[in-house]
Amino acid sequence: MPFSLSFLSAFPSRALRLGGPASLAGPTSLVGPASLVVLATALAGCTVGPHYGGPPASAPVASARGDFLRADRATTTPQAPSARWWEALGDPVLTGLIDKGLASSPDIAVANARIAQARAGLAANKTSLLPTFNASTGVPYINVPADVLGSDKTGRTDTTIYNLGFDASWEFDLFGGTRRKIEAAGARAQAAEAGLADAQVTLSAEIARAYVSLRARQTVLASLDEQAGIDARLVDLARARLQAGTAPEQGLAQARGQAARTEGDRATARADITVLIDQIAVLTGQEPGALDGLLASPAPVPLPPASVSVGDPALLLRNRPDIRRAERDLAAANADIGAQIAAGLPRVTFMGLLGLGGPNVGDAVDPDKVIGLAMPQLRWSAFDGGRNRAQVRNKRAAHAEAQASYQRTVLAALQDAESALTRFGSQRQVLGKALDTQAQARRAQELQEQRARAGTVALGDALTARRQAIAALQSSTSAQAELVTDFIAVEKALGLGWQTTPAGA
Repeated sequence: MPFSLSFLSAFPSRALRLGGPASLAGPTSLVGPASLVVLATALAGCTVGPHYGGPPASAPVASARGDFLRADRATTTPQAPSARWWEALGDPVLTGLIDKGLASSPDIAVANARIAQARAGLAANKTSLLPTFNASTGVPYINVPADVLGSDKTGRTDTTIYNLGFDASWEFDLFGGTRRKIEAAGARAQAAEAGLADAQVTLSAEIARAYVSLRARQTVLASLDEQAGIDARLVDLARARLQAGTAPEQGLAQARGQAARTEGDRATARADITVLIDQIAVLTGQEPGALDGLLASPAPVPLPPASVSVGDPALLLRNRPDIRRAERDLAAANADIGAQIAAGLPRVTFMGLLGLGGPNVGDAVDPDKVIGLAMPQLRWSAFDGGRNRAQVRNKRAAHAEAQASYQRTVLAALQDAESALTRFGSQRQVLGKALDTQAQARRAQELQEQRARAGTVALGDALTARRQAIAALQSSTSAQAELVTDFIAVEKALGLGWQTTPAGA
């Protein structure tokens, strides 16, 4: 049951009664506008709802130990890492692509648009603290029974009123509900800004991954081209032995099958290269095919630095954009509770009206025809069937969800970093073994070629040894690409990349 208490002051001499359901109006001598002003002043600064004391301590292990458990002490350092981590790979083409993506990617544009929306919402909420002013003019035609206007005539009478009016209203933020809404909107604007940073982190990592995969596939394709030449020679040798009657047809069939598999691998590699080039183009905000000229020529797979800076885990994880966004969402959910509580408490509104008007056109500008109205109003929904209490419970449940989400995000970030460091350290060992295998295969190839030139082994044996060396090269190339990919995963897990200012932005 809404309850409204209004106090009207009108001039020149007549009091007007305006109000809603259960409206009480009376002279200001009872409880006048000054009384409401005193009450509002006394309650100024009162803000309902739970106080936000910051995020919960949901990752005490990360903040207490001071370092990552899975970091390889031989290949990582506690120094603060660089935000532009991709520059450590020493590939200017990759650096240019990431800068282009950060400046032109649709994902970044979407994140920026969300920030603009959130900031506009914050600005709109701030205006709720200010009074509103309106101006209006009208020329109503009135046709009513004559006795309504106090005339002695019978029947109906009509008149036209020319009116020019101004009105203002202001709701005093008695219990801080509006301030809570502003607080929530501000937190959501900051969450949108963290969303932009998160998009930057993800985008830089995705471009780097695609670029490394591209260079690896180009290197593999070059080796497959060489392998295809070897397979063709092995087929020719098998055919010659079959025709000479020194070998069965089985050897020719095996050589042909091997050559067919190589051709299939070459076709797959060429398709992968095209797809990756187009993927990088789209990630950088360009149409497929736009980077063909830049990326079609093969280039080596970039290598990560010998030592990777990981810094302090507590500091880095607190700065991860997804954690900052979850924390700001939690702050907004906390402010929503206070705003909803305030919605069920009394509200004080001040309204005023100033108008000119009368039956003649000149009355709309005649100072003697001025009519004024001042109406402080106290409103309180004393009974709403429990609606507001239910909405408060809803906001509290949303806050509990945001808090659990924040805790989950922190723990997931910690796991992400530890897992990335584990894979990175392990992949260094895998690459080392792959390089050893490649060196041994290359040495075996050299020895077989020497024996073939000396006539102690067949040419086919030397070609087979060369083919095995190529396969070892492909394995080491894949291991190298995987190591760089794991390095990228470490940098992404540390939440790096968002601090940079994109080139051309």
